[in-house]
Amino acid sequence: MDLGGTWQAAPGDDALRRRFVAPTFDDGAWSDLAVPGHWRSAPGFEASDGPVLYRRSFGAPRPADGRRTFLVLEGCFYQADVWLDGSYLGDTEGYFFPHAFEVTNKLRARSQHVLAVELTCTPPLDRATKRYLSGAFQHSDSLDPDWNPGGIWRPVNLVETGAVRIAALRVRCPAAAEELARLDVTATFDALTAGPVELRTTVEPGGVEQRHTVHLSPGPNEVSWLVEIADPPLWWPKALSPAGARPTMVEVVVEARPVGPDGSDGSAEGGGEPPSAPSAGPGQPSDVARRFTGLRQVRMSRFVLEVNGERLFLKGADLGPTRMALGEASAAEIEADVALAQDAGLDLLRVHAHISRPELYDAADRAGLLLWQDLPLQRRYTRTIRPQAVSQARAAVDLLAHHPSVAIWCAHNEPVAIDTRLPPARALLRYAAGQVLPGWNKSILDSAVAQTLEAADASRPVVPHSGVLPHPAWGTDTHDWLGWYRGDERSLPAWLRRLPALGRFVGEFGAQAVPDTAAWMEPQRWPDLDWERLGRNHGLQKAAFDRRVPPAAFPSFDSWRTATQEHQATVIRHHVEELRRRKYRPTGGFCLLSLVDGHPAVSWAVLDYERAPKLGLAALRAACAPVIVTADRPAATYTAGTAVALDVHVVSDLRHPLSACRLDASLAWPGGGHRWAFSGDVPPDAVARVGTLSFVVPEARGPLVLDLRLDGPATASATYRSEIVTAPASSSLG
Repeated sequence: MDLGGTWQAAPGDDALRRRFVAPTFDDGAWSDLAVPGHWRSAPGFEASDGPVLYRRSFGAPRPADGRRTFLVLEGCFYQADVWLDGSYLGDTEGYFFPHAFEVTNKLRARSQHVLAVELTCTPPLDRATKRYLSGAFQHSDSLDPDWNPGGIWRPVNLVETGAVRIAALRVRCPAAAEELARLDVTATFDALTAGPVELRTTVEPGGVEQRHTVHLSPGPNEVSWLVEIADPPLWWPKALSPAGARPTMVEVVVEARPVGPDGSDGSAEGGGEPPSAPSAGPGQPSDVARRFTGLRQVRMSRFVLEVNGERLFLKGADLGPTRMALGEASAAEIEADVALAQDAGLDLLRVHAHISRPELYDAADRAGLLLWQDLPLQRRYTRTIRPQAVSQARAAVDLLAHHPSVAIWCAHNEPVAIDTRLPPARALLRYAAGQVLPGWNKSILDSAVAQTLEAADASRPVVPHSGVLPHPAWGTDTHDWLGWYRGDERSLPAWLRRLPALGRFVGEFGAQAVPDTAAWMEPQRWPDLDWERLGRNHGLQKAAFDRRVPPAAFPSFDSWRTATQEHQATVIRHHVEELRRRKYRPTGGFCLLSLVDGHPAVSWAVLDYERAPKLGLAALRAACAPVIVTADRPAATYTAGTAVALDVHVVSDLRHPLSACRLDASLAWPGGGHRWAFSGDVPPDAVARVGTLSFVVPEARGPLVLDLRLDGPATASATYRSEIVTAPASSSLG
């Protein structure tokens, strides 16, 4: 029974909190509030930080003898206390996973009921000592920090079972090959009484049916078993699947069937006392759980991922919440972001600092898009949260482990991060110290959470934290802010030559840009925008813009907006090209920050809140094409007589060779030009060095333009622009 719809709600105070749970309480003057939903979306609650009191009256049939009924709250943001008919059921903590309470006897006592919930979602007073595991929702540079995500944001249901309930089902695929695949299945069975139970597991397609009997004790019982599938239909990501083939999913069905004294299917018992009649007819299961999964194997070594034994260079982007009010986003909106990612040429989405709705994971499974899944741990936390973090890590595995698209777990995003509130020099010093020295978040919390993920799910790689610089003891991926917070984006190749480990995997990079749909920025006020409001509520980082694309240098809002998008596109293009040229040596991939906005923002996203593209989207799509041609990036300026040598490469992600390719290069300057031609083959999934373009900068002044054109089985092109000047050239390292 779905208990969603219109509930009654009121702000919590001490007087109401003592009285509102009573079935006879009069809530006629209370406000309407939608469930699922977030309370800030309802009139009267627009500025509320809670607590909020919810009530729902409903009628329900009395459970039959031998049947059990559970109240399941799929998601409460963030802490809830729950009562039914005035009796306290218990509390919940954690926004993304379900909580269940048995209500069999309470439903048998009467036919009309009142469900009461007190919900708390307190904003963090100090973001450096947070205690809620709410991730990006309460600590993000792209979401409004004044907004509160509180609410019963996922469905509420009454669920009926027999004497044995399948309280959790975890399905993992640790091994898959053409001949055989293996599923590790772990289930938690909530049994009313002790006794034998037959477990039936079927996998279709695959024709697998497996039965075995276990003896359960009253209460929760965790049982694990293996299922083997011969000649399995393998699940492949789109980049590795045959042209036009859709990823293959299989359905895993687990049934719990109590066994009678004679060894046959017996009757299930339910309620608070032994039933007076069977809970189901002969052969009927006490409970059934289904999971759709994919048979595939993932391995990762030094951030190079393999799926079913095939290497895949990961071209990715970070994905924040689809909407800031995620519970109110449509399923179509959530699924559309997967299509937008693949249209941009991406193989991976990093579900950044949050766990999303089921629609995202289902869509990624069907599309063959891989996911890097962060837990909702974002930056620094108080020491008291370790037990809750470990518990929620297990819950995340229960919730998502069956999705073949989920390829990587990440325990914590940026346990060490730049504090943009501090002066730049002081912020950089604190950041550097945090990267090098041990810390409680990085060294203790992340280790505990990562170990929990590894124990619960050995089928996937686990990254303990993202954004800790590569180091033999604790480093992981790199968050590269050249061209935004620090340095010149042109210095990336030099940094990677000096410290190749920095390019092992780049989990965040990019630059902010102003979106096209920007009426909320009040552009008519240019140049006197409300910079303080835009910075606090819409993410705009004025200090960084003043360094990169200073507003004061532009006569109009439109010209400044275009310049910000051009800068973002430049950073994206050259970062992606440089990282792709280092494919597997040592780079395993990258994730751009980010794909889309979930809130009107000036951010790193290449698609804004309305999904209107910025110039960065075209740059990303071109740089992520299956085949690209690149040259060492020319300097911004040259003086006449300078000797230049630029290596040219073709990067192919295709799984087949490219034969008899031809590459033409042309260099043009005022009054002259030069051409080169090369031919040859490009191996599959490779970076092929084509040759070197050597020349002396001519005696001229003006633009110097290099054009590259690849023809043959695949086509690609690239253009690089420099300037010939009379003054000494600026260093290409910035």
